[in-house]
Amino acid sequence: MLDGLIVSIDAMGGDDAPEIVIEGIEYFLKHGGKGRRARFLLHGDQPRLDKLLKKNPLTRERSEVCHSPTEISMDEKPSQALRKGKGTSMWNAILAVKEGRANTVLSAGNTGALMAMSMLQLRRMHGIQRPALAANWPRPEGISVVLDVGANVEATASQLAEFAVLGDAFYRALFKKEQPSIGLLNVGTEDQKGHAVIKAAHERLAESDIGLNYKGYVEGNDISFGNTDVVVTDGFTGNVALKTAEGTAKLIGKLFNEALQGNPWSKFTTMLNSVALIKLKKQIDPRSVNGGVFLGLNGIVIKSHGGTDKIGYSNALNVAIGLAGSNFLEEIEREVERLHDEDDNIGFIK
Repeated sequence: MLDGLIVSIDAMGGDDAPEIVIEGIEYFLKHGGKGRRARFLLHGDQPRLDKLLKKNPLTRERSEVCHSPTEISMDEKPSQALRKGKGTSMWNAILAVKEGRANTVLSAGNTGALMAMSMLQLRRMHGIQRPALAANWPRPEGISVVLDVGANVEATASQLAEFAVLGDAFYRALFKKEQPSIGLLNVGTEDQKGHAVIKAAHERLAESDIGLNYKGYVEGNDISFGNTDVVVTDGFTGNVALKTAEGTAKLIGKLFNEALQGNPWSKFTTMLNSVALIKLKKQIDPRSVNGGVFLGLNGIVIKSHGGTDKIGYSNALNVAIGLAGSNFLEEIEREVERLHDEDDNIGFIK
């Protein structure tokens, strides 16, 4: 039986699982993860996992394999996943958190299935109307957090206010910053801009007295420039922004490589500027901010990108362990309760 901080892992979730999952844990342990004292419950096909663990000794030392004979495919609908879910690697990984055998769950599998199973098993936290999916976003100095990026295609003004509370607690827990700044994504920063839901959410947050560092409206270009630490939006808008940013980063990387490899002079200038170019490449690398978080559940659920490699998976582990070692779930409960007490006092319609 494992002790200490335990991460429950859906070892069969992801485009190249379980190989990338095990390689990602090994990479994490080789590059600064040893001192975190984390251990891993690996849910999946035991014969395949045992074979991989023989090649990854650090992971083998810190892991326990829990045989799960079936898995959820990447293209399965959430309703189908729920019907066949029990006994799968994803279900069992979440169940370990529900039963208190692990502190957090990590999966690179089907996002919709992970959300549905997590809600069914862990349930929403008291006072939370809808959980949100938060994503880390690179900026010139540090990281921004954007939520929701796909869990809810629509959101009411009250739900957007809840997202602000979730984002505030998440940012403080992961990045150790008191009073992170919060912005509400809109088509402009002027008060008259935006539809009725956005305006209502803006008024609610601007008038709140629960201690949020709310700065008002932000625009799409403010996300990457980091004018606020947390950006709040609905899941439809957030997902479009996220996928657009990922595509743009890949395009820049592709064009950059093509330009540098075009002729001997390009290769020479590349050598002269190698340090700066390596730094730039790291800054726009989506792997560096891998690890979305389902916020608002009675447990910590981390979603890795399904197509990531071992480096990206290692960064998702960093997020999982960083949150598991914090008290941000308790902070969310406390702040949401204060928000809704304030709603009742001012007669805000939820």
